[in-house]
Amino acid sequence: MKKILILGANPKNTTSLRLDEEVREIKNALQLSPNRDDFQIITESAVRVDDLIPFLSNHQPRIVHFCGHGMGTDGLAFEDNSGQMQLVSTQALAKLFNSFEQQVECVLLNACYSESQATEIHQHIDCVIGMNKAIGDKAAIQFSVGFYTALFSGMSYKDCFDMGCTSIDLQRIPEYSTPVIKIRQRREPINPPTSDKESDGKQINQTNQNQTNTANENTVSGDFNFSPKQEETNDT
Repeated sequence: MKKILILGANPKNTTSLRLDEEVREIKNALQLSPNRDDFQIITESAVRVDDLIPFLSNHQPRIVHFCGHGMGTDGLAFEDNSGQMQLVSTQALAKLFNSFEQQVECVLLNACYSESQATEIHQHIDCVIGMNKAIGDKAAIQFSVGFYTALFSGMSYKDCFDMGCTSIDLQRIPEYSTPVIKIRQRREPINPPTSDKESDGKQINQTNQNQTNTANENTVSGDFNFSPKQEETNDT
């Protein structure tokens, strides 16, 4: 089962957003899907900065979805202990996801001006979506509806992204070009051997794999539309 962690933050001293509606529409899309048993949606609201590490560690999601306010190069807006805005810098977010790069497949930043965060997080996460300018509530919700409807039907992340943009366009909302995607081939997690014998076997397999990779390296594209339903054998 693939876990989707939705992190919502709408601090008291920021403009009110329709985050509950966005979450509701994502859950509705899952309920309508014949593959509903393959996914689990976990929602956390009024997320504080101190919550980020525990939520990612304890829930172990494959997909992380942030809905809230983006502040451009200054970072994303979370809450402090009093519910006021506390910014998390772009560099801090990149370091955070560096610690979860073998666990998280995709990060969706459904927040204004979040492309800079998407670019930095993409150093560690294979698929990251952000917004290249301000995005309104309606467009943000429509993108989520299209993206997750496609995801729950088994489409690749790139196809999910395209469906999200199309969903905005179908509603005649002129923000269909606001979402941007950073994507590359899925990197396999590295698991340490459990015994010397297994280690020897893995070294032989790795040698063969390296030879195969060398032979094929000129035929593999930098962008890879890996399917969200392709699970690794062992979660990490």
